[in-house]
Amino acid sequence: MQILKEFYYFLEHIFYTRQLLVTLIKNDFKKQYLGSYFGLVWAFAQPLSFLLVIWFVFTYGFRSAAHGDTPYFLWLASGMIPWFFISGAISSGTNAIVSNAYLVKKVSFRVSILPLVQIGSALIIHIALVFFIVILYLLYGFNPSIYWVQLPYFIFCCVIFVLGVSWLTSSIRVFVKDVSNAIGVLLQIGFWATPIFWNISMIPSSYQWIFKLNPAYYIVQGFRDTFVNHIWFWEMPNTTFYFLSISSFLFVLGAVVFKRLRPHFGDVL
Repeated sequence: MQILKEFYYFLEHIFYTRQLLVTLIKNDFKKQYLGSYFGLVWAFAQPLSFLLVIWFVFTYGFRSAAHGDTPYFLWLASGMIPWFFISGAISSGTNAIVSNAYLVKKVSFRVSILPLVQIGSALIIHIALVFFIVILYLLYGFNPSIYWVQLPYFIFCCVIFVLGVSWLTSSIRVFVKDVSNAIGVLLQIGFWATPIFWNISMIPSSYQWIFKLNPAYYIVQGFRDTFVNHIWFWEMPNTTFYFLSISSFLFVLGAVVFKRLRPHFGDVL
């Protein structure tokens, strides 16, 4: 019961700083992308170039076939774009506290919003990339689908998941520097363990459940079900229940751990 109270007060604490949060997200976004000559071009250059390289390798190198009526490039983009957000948000969110040590030492500043700032900045690019993939489908001749209305649901699920992880990892990162390296390794493993450029049907059915334990699978598959397979999220009750359960657990755990470690941040930094 005490943990739930701590969690409630923690969220209330964040709610009252929402205006400051929006301001910091805008400032962080401008600092990252609007201070260079090419500005926003760099925000899209890296994910799109990586996407094109993977597409070229698996289209002309390994000769990956189209998935039904969907060209391989569109199928690939449907999985890569949510992964870009997951990996980028967790990576930047993990270092949110140590990279803003000067703010942590200010008594009146609400430190809990720092991971949210990094996630919010990454979310702006993610939403732009989602619009990009929608335009791609339209250019390839696909008509708008009613299933596209569930995109906000999967984006929201993704935000809740990465926020819980970021609260947990960013608070521990203050005391254990190895956390950043560990997260980098786990994200590399997660990329190859998530069916992004390969189909989970390639795995024997008796072993597929192992890969479905990865929370990123639900998001990636959700985007594919939205654009390619035309399946509603409630038609996957088992994976939906599992993802919501593990994300809720990480969300609460991350918030409570962050709240308990927060008073010691200034001493360590």
